[in-house]
Amino acid sequence: MREGDAEDGTQQATTGPLHGFRVVELAGIGPAPYACMLLAEAGADVLRVERPGASSSGRHGANLDLLSRSRPAVAVDLKRPGAASLVLELVARADVLVEGFRPGVAERLGLGPEECWARNVRLVYGRMTGWGQHGPLAARAGHDIDYIALAGALWPIGREGDAPVPPLNLVGDFGGGGMLLAFGVVAALLETQRSGTGQVVDAAMLDGAASLTTMLHGLLLGGAWTRSRGANLLDTGAPFYEVYETADGGHVAVGALEPEFYAALLEGLGLREEDAGAQGDRARWPATKARFAEVFRTKTRDEWAEVFEGVDACVAPVLAPWEAADHPHNRVRATFVTRDGKSQPAAVPRFSRTPSSIRDASDPAGTLARWGVGEDAVAELTGSGATAGGP
Repeated sequence: MREGDAEDGTQQATTGPLHGFRVVELAGIGPAPYACMLLAEAGADVLRVERPGASSSGRHGANLDLLSRSRPAVAVDLKRPGAASLVLELVARADVLVEGFRPGVAERLGLGPEECWARNVRLVYGRMTGWGQHGPLAARAGHDIDYIALAGALWPIGREGDAPVPPLNLVGDFGGGGMLLAFGVVAALLETQRSGTGQVVDAAMLDGAASLTTMLHGLLLGGAWTRSRGANLLDTGAPFYEVYETADGGHVAVGALEPEFYAALLEGLGLREEDAGAQGDRARWPATKARFAEVFRTKTRDEWAEVFEGVDACVAPVLAPWEAADHPHNRVRATFVTRDGKSQPAAVPRFSRTPSSIRDASDPAGTLARWGVGEDAVAELTGSGATAGGP
C-alpha cells in the first residue's frame, strides 16, 4: 500500500500534480474514459457527463466499469433543450473538455470548440477519435483492430506462417489512444499557462498506433528488421525472445537479448552454447528454439520461476490477469489494489511528492452544485428531462 492510500486504494485528501484543474468529460467508451481516469487519478477534478441510464463502458454496469472510477458523473441528455447550456456553464468553470464523438457531432450538439471558447478562451479541447478529425476515413466507424491495421502496427504481430494476432485492444485504444490524449491534454495545459489561450488536441488512435511503431521503422530503415512476420528479434523469430510452454501447460516469457543474459539463460536451462547455438547464429535459431522448447517442457511454470529467481536471465512466468496481483513483486509495489472487493490496477504513474490515487467518486453535496450550477437551474433542467443529476 502506498503512503497516503487507504486499504482500498483511495485517498480521501485531494492529491496529485493536476490538483486544481477541472475537466468536463463527455462520456464515451474506451480510450477517452481511460484518459480521463488518468487525469482524475493525477488529481484533476473530472466531472463525467453521461447519457441517462448509461455507463461510459456502454456495455457493462457502472460497478463493473473500472474505466469510470475516480470521478463523479451526472446524467445529461445532450439532445434535450437546455442541455448544451448546462455543459457550457460547466465549461466556463473548467480547464479542459474531453469528447470522443465522431467528427462533427459535438458541433451539432452546440458544444464544439468555438462555442466552448466563446465561454472560456483558456479551455483545452481534447478530442478522441479513431481516424482523426479529417481525412477520407474520418467519418467512418472503426475499432482498435482497424486503426492499428491501417497504422502498420498489426501486421508484424504474429508467428511465422500465421496471420497477425490482435494484441487485445491495448495498442489502439489505450496506448495509442487514451495515453496519447492524456499526454496531449497535459501538454496543452502547460502551453495555456504561458499563452492564456486554449487549443484543440486532436488525438487519433491511428496516429498514436503509428507513433508506437517508431522504433520498428528505424529498424526497417537500418536493415535490422526483415519484411517477414515472426522472423525477427522481437516478433518470436529469435529463440531468446519467445514464450515457451511448461510441463503443466503454463508458459514462461524469455527476453534474454543481451549476451550476458543469454549466457545466464543457457546456464539456467543446463545447456552449453555449443549445444544450443551461438546467440547471433540466425541459421540455427529454429533448432535452438526447438531445443529450448524441449527443455522448458521438463518443469512447471513455477519451478522455472524458482530456477531463475534472482538470476538476470530475463525470464518471467506468464501470469493470467487474475494471478498478477498475487505476485510478490506486485504485492510489495501495490501494483494492484482491492476496492469494493474488486482487484484492479492501481493509479499510475507514481509521483514522489503529489501521489496519484484512485479517488472516492461519491459527491454527497451534489456534483452540479459543487461546480457552481445553481439550484434553480438544476431544478429546471431536471424538470425538462435534460438531467437526472446522478449517473
